[in-house]
Amino acid sequence: MFVVVEMVDTVRIPPWNFHRQLNDAIAEELNKKLANKVVYNVGLCVCLYDITKLEDSYIFPGDGASHTKVHFRYVVFHPFLDEILVGKIKYCSQDGVHVSLGFFDDIVIPPESLQQPVKFDDAEQVWVWEYETDEGAHDLYMDQGEEIRFRVVDELFLDTSPTGPKTEQEAPSNTGSTTPAVATDDSAQKKEAPYTLVGSISEPGLGLLSWWNS
Repeated sequence: MFVVVEMVDTVRIPPWNFHRQLNDAIAEELNKKLANKVVYNVGLCVCLYDITKLEDSYIFPGDGASHTKVHFRYVVFHPFLDEILVGKIKYCSQDGVHVSLGFFDDIVIPPESLQQPVKFDDAEQVWVWEYETDEGAHDLYMDQGEEIRFRVVDELFLDTSPTGPKTEQEAPSNTGSTTPAVATDDSAQKKEAPYTLVGSISEPGLGLLSWWNS
């Protein structure tokens, strides 16, 4: 679930931190920059593990801060595919069951990866496993807050790096209206998760812990 990743970065230390030990000042700046951030194709950064190498520091003209190239290792949340994790159901929707690990919420189990046969209860807004027995079908609800065991089957990274403004089509000057342009801006501002895990519970032993403990 957690891995240690080797990274290289140039760290800027402002002059008012020159009185501190260089390692301590660099560690603080690295955690400010990376902790709780998603690095594309790497994972969710958690905390600094250690600093392996410090290169020479430089002070550039017009900037009183020091700039140091640092080689370091960072603890990253990045589960491997087919890893089994246990989380809590955050909520259910037509897109599937959304799961949280407490520190990471962007986990979804799509409907086709749930225990089958399954149905969505619109009134309760939960997914229901129609468990077949000799006495007939029993409805097993996937309620919010329940602990759930799932397998990681896929991961999706989204590059959220800043980009330049999009070119908008010019509206006719005599009859154009500004309303469609505003709607386009609102839809473009929809926030998407930079890192999403896709899970599955479509095999024995996976799903709500309460299903298998009783």
